[in-house]
Amino acid sequence: MKLSQPDSTPQSDVNRSASFDPNSGSLIERILFNYRGVILVVFALLSVLFAWQSSKLTINASFEKTLPTEHPYIQNYLTYQDELTGLGNALRIAVVNPNGSIYDADYLELLKQLSDEIFLLPGVDRVQMKSLWTPSTRWIGVTEEGLEGGPVIPESYDGSEISLQQLRANIARSGEIGRLVAADEGSSIIYLPLLNQDADGNALDYAKYSNQLEELRAKYQAQGLEIHITGFTKVMGDLIEGVQAVLWFFAIAVVIATLMVFWYTRCIRSTGLVVFASMLAVVWQLGILPTLGYDLDPYSILVPFLVFAIGMSHGAQKMNGIMQDIGRGHDKLVAARFTFRRLFLAGLTALLADAVGFAVLLMIDIKVIQELAIASSIGVAVLIFTNLILLPILLSYVGVTPSAAKRSVANDPLSTDVEKTPALWRFLDKFTTRKWAIGAISVGLLLAVVGIQQSTLLKIGDLDQGAPELRQDSRYNKDVAFMNSHYGASSDVMAIMIKTPDTQCSQYTTLNKIDALEWQLRQLPGVESTNSLSLLSRRVMSGLNEGNPKWYEFVPNQRMLNYITAGAPRGLYNDSCSLLTLYVYLTDHKADTLTRVVDLVEGFAAENNTPDVSFMLAAGSAGIQAATNIAVKEAWYQMLFLVYGAMIILSFIAFRSWKAVVVAILPLMLTSVLAEALMVQLGMGVKVATLPVIALGVGIGIDYALYILSIVMMELRAGSSLSKAYLRALNFTGKVVMLTGVTLSVGVITWVFSPIKFQADMGLLLAFMFLWNMLGALLLLPALAHFLLKPRFDFAHKDEVVVDQTDGEPSKHSTGTLSNSESSLGRTDEVKLKAPSL
Repeated sequence: MKLSQPDSTPQSDVNRSASFDPNSGSLIERILFNYRGVILVVFALLSVLFAWQSSKLTINASFEKTLPTEHPYIQNYLTYQDELTGLGNALRIAVVNPNGSIYDADYLELLKQLSDEIFLLPGVDRVQMKSLWTPSTRWIGVTEEGLEGGPVIPESYDGSEISLQQLRANIARSGEIGRLVAADEGSSIIYLPLLNQDADGNALDYAKYSNQLEELRAKYQAQGLEIHITGFTKVMGDLIEGVQAVLWFFAIAVVIATLMVFWYTRCIRSTGLVVFASMLAVVWQLGILPTLGYDLDPYSILVPFLVFAIGMSHGAQKMNGIMQDIGRGHDKLVAARFTFRRLFLAGLTALLADAVGFAVLLMIDIKVIQELAIASSIGVAVLIFTNLILLPILLSYVGVTPSAAKRSVANDPLSTDVEKTPALWRFLDKFTTRKWAIGAISVGLLLAVVGIQQSTLLKIGDLDQGAPELRQDSRYNKDVAFMNSHYGASSDVMAIMIKTPDTQCSQYTTLNKIDALEWQLRQLPGVESTNSLSLLSRRVMSGLNEGNPKWYEFVPNQRMLNYITAGAPRGLYNDSCSLLTLYVYLTDHKADTLTRVVDLVEGFAAENNTPDVSFMLAAGSAGIQAATNIAVKEAWYQMLFLVYGAMIILSFIAFRSWKAVVVAILPLMLTSVLAEALMVQLGMGVKVATLPVIALGVGIGIDYALYILSIVMMELRAGSSLSKAYLRALNFTGKVVMLTGVTLSVGVITWVFSPIKFQADMGLLLAFMFLWNMLGALLLLPALAHFLLKPRFDFAHKDEVVVDQTDGEPSKHSTGTLSNSESSLGRTDEVKLKAPSL
């Protein structure tokens, strides 16, 4: 069958549509479009089901999910968790007397009432709870008769001046100044360790718990106190509260995307369908999550927007293709089928690439990231059905307005009239020429060198004090600043565990090693103080000798050490005297501070561990953060390697050309390097909140290259020049790549105003990556194609198999290079099945 020249009138195309064979095309296409009604009924039923299921979705957080549970430090912590005192999820509540000191009867009475109310909250580890009013807060002193001690607030306390003076003396002898009592004695701490579950066995509801704490704060501040609260539970509660702001930003992004697509199409019906399909994907995703037993948490709350954004990108491509085919005279059903044929494979490959990019995050041993990966992968899988299948079917019924269809083909880049080619298209086409290609690649190499140099300065972990998930001026971080400025023992605690045989924890040789390690730790920048059984022994020895500093020594008297150990707080050793705990109080949990401490302890352990005594890291908030940083560091480059490996494999499957893979991947790699450099400049570290962003940016960014390069490759294999191929790609998919790149960037850049800092950071990074991936696809891709894909010879005398969609029968011809009018995209009723590779 000989390829015929197309008629110049739309009526010819209409006639071809009228004679269209509904049994042509692939099996999937025939099933979907020949049974459109059945497919729509199935989609409607599934949509109702998932909408109902989405009502069961809850937003919560979990302390355990933030832990890298397979890391040796966390394994040590979990092994001895029951024998450690309050080193997991705990709250510190500072109760301030703004009108004086804590030695005030009215203040102490309000403190007692608050302590009692907090004691009754669900999920409180009441045995380990500590305040001035708990019996576990004790003093110890030396008298003429020996050592004495008792509760800091004795049973005889009555609020009188004499009782207050006795309380002052007891606190001075308790060693709690700087820990439970502020250095200026203007406030005291209620220390509140939390269990994983409440009395009914239910996981703690962090949002509810945070609200209860806020109610108590409001109640007692109204009575003249000042309350400051810190701890993981409060951070998560504030983040969940900030979800309302996230929902507003999501709504703003939807409005921006809708307006941008409508500005491009001027067609209400098609714009509405694209938004509907993308929102339907979000509904399906939110319905599937509770069905599989998952919740949303503050780290994965942004995933629905990403799903919507990806859906808008793919939906706009389908809408654009159908609009152009209708503009060339095909009816809406045939136009939908032609567009499905051309773009389904490219869209499927792009979505699979997105899914793989998300799925790679499963390798990171932190459950919140793994659940983010699962939620993202589910959302991307749903888009295959809603945006690649459902949307073309819906458009085959609804179509587009005639004016929008005509506008979409008004400027055909294959026209012989150069003036009809848009000026922007003519500018971008310059990058297919040698001079401009060399310039673009040179600039790209220069940016890569600068980016790599900057990325070497990228830190792992937090770079700011307080909760990095929240802004520095947030109420929570102001509370953290208050704690750090008024208490010597900060909330950033690293606990080192020392394992010994049973009943042997008080041996002199063991305590002497701990004493040596403490001395080394206290010399490190960032270490405020330490506490251990060894340090207690020094203090007691001095106290037993009238406080003489000459006796502030670690004396090798085993009998005395056993005596001191018997009266020591159980937080320093366990009941079987087989585990000692060395507490290291840090000024902050910055990456450099944690690294210094970990390196010193690891080196000390390597030199001093024996079969009977072993030094193990780590518990406490700082210990857990250190383990998390190490896990993130190990996963960082491994994750990038796997993401890019998956992108390369999928791109090769799509193009069957290693040169095309290089052209598609290099712009993505440049974007990743520049994004890391941007993180350095903005003071961002690689951590749980930012680790997924690069993977997400790469997964979404490959879409641009796939859509443009698939058309370029098709046209090159059809015999077009690189310039003609690129212009055709710009007109068919490139314009939508620009639209979605700008739309998504504008949508996510609004996140910088979010009260949640990690959302603002993620929005800034994603906006940067969306824009740079778009620019890479439009500028670097044609430049690289000039050297790697530009045909070296004409395709004359090459047999090609094409199919005339009017009958679906393949035909072989040797007519040489296809004319422009016979190009597979210029004539949408002819689709390439097989062609010689470049």
